[in-house]
Amino acid sequence: MSLHSLALIENWPVPTAAAGVVRADGTVLGTHGPTAHRFPLASVTKPLAAYAVLVAYEEGAIELDEPAGPPGSTVRHLLAHTSGLAFDEHRVTAPPGQRRLYSNAGFEQLGDHLAKATEIPFAEYLHQAVLDPLGMNSTSLHGSPAKDGISTVEDLLLFAAELQAPRLLDPRTVAEAMTVQYPDTKGVLPGYGHQNPNDWGLGFEIRDSKSPHWTGSSSSPRTFGHFGQSGTFLWVDPVAGAACVALTDRAFGPWAVEAWPPFTDAVLAELPTP
Repeated sequence: MSLHSLALIENWPVPTAAAGVVRADGTVLGTHGPTAHRFPLASVTKPLAAYAVLVAYEEGAIELDEPAGPPGSTVRHLLAHTSGLAFDEHRVTAPPGQRRLYSNAGFEQLGDHLAKATEIPFAEYLHQAVLDPLGMNSTSLHGSPAKDGISTVEDLLLFAAELQAPRLLDPRTVAEAMTVQYPDTKGVLPGYGHQNPNDWGLGFEIRDSKSPHWTGSSSSPRTFGHFGQSGTFLWVDPVAGAACVALTDRAFGPWAVEAWPPFTDAVLAELPTP
């Protein structure tokens, strides 16, 4: 089958766009655009990095509550953006656990921590733990685990299926990653302003009742995922029983704020009942 709603990306003011929707069993319900085109992911890199960290946790290389990052911070704090580190600087701006300070620096420190613990460069660990087992052969990381991934819609649909029906991780670990960490923590959602609370799991943003938001008005509160400043997003809606990936080559801005929610609502409206 194909989802006609995916063709809405044709109306987006971007040079190139591709999108796809996948079920938990890996059934691709539809795609549109050049799904093998490699796009910079920007912060959609973070869920991939977080998944590698969770593999390391299950392998016993690290613990979620061991010290990592600034004083008093843990691996869990870094994954949940509550370490107190600034957005793009390795500078502490708040005590751990008090505010949701979205931080690229935090994910960079997470990558350094994992590399030291495993004695494997983070990009290599990501390949061994996540990309290679899932067959994500067009995905690579050259630089920051926060924002320097490159991938395709085809590859990210493989990852989105994994998020819905984990094979690389115990489902209980994935459930924890999609559960709010440090509840009632407020902070800024980049591009969407102050949110109270600004709910986040372990490397994944949780929609809950945030408004405004980059997902749709009909997205369930349990929806989780991430968007990137390169005009990219991945969401999983457990209630709808599906996940959607959209990648573009135009920086996030007002066009995305305007285009993404109705697109998501159209996709959700067209999905067959799970």
